[in-house]
Amino acid sequence: MKRETESGAPPVLPAQPITVDVLREKYAKPGEHSQADVFARVARALASVEAEPLRAQWEARFHANLEAGAIGAGRIMSAAGTQLEATLINCFVQPVGDSIQGVDDAGYTGIYEALREAAETMRRGGGVGYDFSRIRPRGAEVKATHSLASGPCSYIDVFDASCATVESAGARRGAQMGVLRIDHPDVLEFITAKRKPGRWNNFNVSVAVTDEFMRTVQAGGEWALVHRAAPGAALIAQGAHLRADGLWAYRTVQARELWDTIMRSTYDFAEPGILFLDAVNRDNNLRYCERIEATNPCAEEPLPPYGCCDLGPVILTRFVQHPFGFGGVPHFDFARFAQAVAVQVRALDNVLDLTHWPLEQQRSEAMAKRRIGVGFTGLGDTLVMLGLRYDAAEGRDMAARIARSMRDAAYAASIELAKEKGPFPAFDARGYLEPGTFASRLDEPLRQAIAQSGIRNSHLLAIAPTGTVSLAFADNASNGIEPAFSWTYRRRKREGNGAMSEYEVEDHAWRVYRALGGDMAQLPPAFVSALQMRAGDHLAMMEAVQPFIDTAISKTVNIPADYPYDDFKGLYMQAWQAQLKGLATYRPNDILGAVLEAPSSGASEPEGAQAARASGADPMRSVIEKRPQGNLPAEVEKLEYWTQEGRKNLYLVVSFLPLPDGRERAIEFFMPVGQSGESQQWITSSMRLLSLAARGGFLERALADMRKVAWDRGPVRLGAYTRSDGAQVPMWHDSEVAAIAYAVQNVIARRRGEPAAALETPEPVPSTSTQVLAGRKCPECGAHAMIRKDGCDWCTSCGHMGSCG
Repeated sequence: MKRETESGAPPVLPAQPITVDVLREKYAKPGEHSQADVFARVARALASVEAEPLRAQWEARFHANLEAGAIGAGRIMSAAGTQLEATLINCFVQPVGDSIQGVDDAGYTGIYEALREAAETMRRGGGVGYDFSRIRPRGAEVKATHSLASGPCSYIDVFDASCATVESAGARRGAQMGVLRIDHPDVLEFITAKRKPGRWNNFNVSVAVTDEFMRTVQAGGEWALVHRAAPGAALIAQGAHLRADGLWAYRTVQARELWDTIMRSTYDFAEPGILFLDAVNRDNNLRYCERIEATNPCAEEPLPPYGCCDLGPVILTRFVQHPFGFGGVPHFDFARFAQAVAVQVRALDNVLDLTHWPLEQQRSEAMAKRRIGVGFTGLGDTLVMLGLRYDAAEGRDMAARIARSMRDAAYAASIELAKEKGPFPAFDARGYLEPGTFASRLDEPLRQAIAQSGIRNSHLLAIAPTGTVSLAFADNASNGIEPAFSWTYRRRKREGNGAMSEYEVEDHAWRVYRALGGDMAQLPPAFVSALQMRAGDHLAMMEAVQPFIDTAISKTVNIPADYPYDDFKGLYMQAWQAQLKGLATYRPNDILGAVLEAPSSGASEPEGAQAARASGADPMRSVIEKRPQGNLPAEVEKLEYWTQEGRKNLYLVVSFLPLPDGRERAIEFFMPVGQSGESQQWITSSMRLLSLAARGGFLERALADMRKVAWDRGPVRLGAYTRSDGAQVPMWHDSEVAAIAYAVQNVIARRRGEPAAALETPEPVPSTSTQVLAGRKCPECGAHAMIRKDGCDWCTSCGHMGSCG
């Protein structure tokens, strides 16, 4: 390990095991063993589209820029320079028209043709976003078949099922975003669809909201749900009518009630997100030749039909000089950053000529407009290293300076590239610089240069979630625009041979501070994590940066479970008033299916505990009248056992109450249902009764009784014990109930540091160094701790990263 270099750059740190693992599993190809190997392959591929005399020169420059921190998004780093017929583009938007096949009367691709095209796109590695608003509502007339339409939500079911069966470029399922307009007659069904467990698991969903609707909410007026398709006779009899503008008004609702339905669903279920459609189109440099109706799955790229996001983040922490003030005043090297951004523009422009396109329409759209998305990652850690708090005005000012520097460098580079290779074919200077577009707000010299020489790329900037590329190439720097979520957490991971590996995952800024000799017992005030700041501070950072990004920002505003509902609604109103292009929030809660949360110093003492302590009663056996308020530490255990029906898997959660004397008492037990094909109601009831026994003070007796339960289908094998000769012998139990009781006893014993028989297949357990939050079920460890973080699904129990990375 080296301390700070003479130039003031951050120290060179040894690779973390998580970096090595993710690099090997996600990006390195046969024969590649290091980041440098991956960089060499990618640089060679990017330079291959340059003219022969300059190819070697640009290969060297691209390689140097990758080493400097200007990397590609996941698809580029994984597939560039390989023989895979996979796209280097992360995401696309797929048009969906109001017909079954062919195209509809407006030229939009029919539903099942769109489904086929989406499947091909996902098979090649791209995520897909869709606007389903053109599909006629439920109950609309279908003249060709003399029937009634089933509505867009029924077809989203079909797209969801298709995604679940399509493997993405040999690796994983694709990501999808479904959008529906706020004035679509089926919008209420769309808003509430994901309240049904298991529905649309392969979709993020957003409502496209207009300025007119938001003004109607403010005014307390009525809102018409409309469509151009004619309703059936029954709906006409109920009042549906044709308006003067040619649209059919299916019904009217109170705007505030509709808005409240959206907010309630988002508050409780984390979806739908909100897309501010008018802000998107008002800011669009190409509003003279396209209309945007949807976004890519993580929402940082509003795109027209067949549009793509060609992404490449720059690692900001690489440009911090004298981090934390060691050896000099900390500062950000803007000049070197601008140079990296300029080369990144050319690299991403080359990706458009290098990539395999799943569909000809996608290639044509990209060639006409040459959209790219230079972004950044590590903003949160960069501010920490500069001694600036993310949730303070000084931190936001620095973030805005960095974003502005990136904007100016990218646009200047694209202008120079246009001089060399020509502007994008759809370029029209007058429309591009029309008042109100993003480009119209550039500094005068850039506007003049665009008017004179054109520009190579219609759009140049996007702040996307970085997911696994941050782990593999940025030493786990904070992702995208986000602050760090936690400084360390422990991850246990099953290897291919069945063995378990366990290691600590550390935040990059935290590692740098330690390497420089910082006091780890008292971190500087700039070390503020995502969950330590107010929701309004997250939103304020988006407001500071968005004016300098020509597309959008993918950011999740994490808020506490007890965040007031009215304040929550206020966040979205504030986002609209600030002319943001969208907003996504995440509030952990029991509805999302978990009892796991982090310990809270503010947890109230359970009823009866204070009296028991005063009377001298044993707090391990005193009666607890009801579950205490606040968060509880917990353990997660995967149970893999064998019955006559074969191997079974279940996940067990045990929550513990910290006692004043330092001990912990198990008081709550939970096994998520639906983990197999059966409903397993007996598990739910057993866990509830066991929780009651635990709070009643007779847990040991209840567990002993459960161990005696017999089963007419024969014994159950779980765990092992060691004989006196050292041999491991399988343990058999009289029933599944008995086996689970044995597992509970082992979890409690291990938590207390007492000897316990080792279970055969241990899985990841919650780390003591990070907060385990309520969320959806994790596909890797099974804990209901999958939350939205940095625009991605992330398990707070085992660290598993979702597909958007």
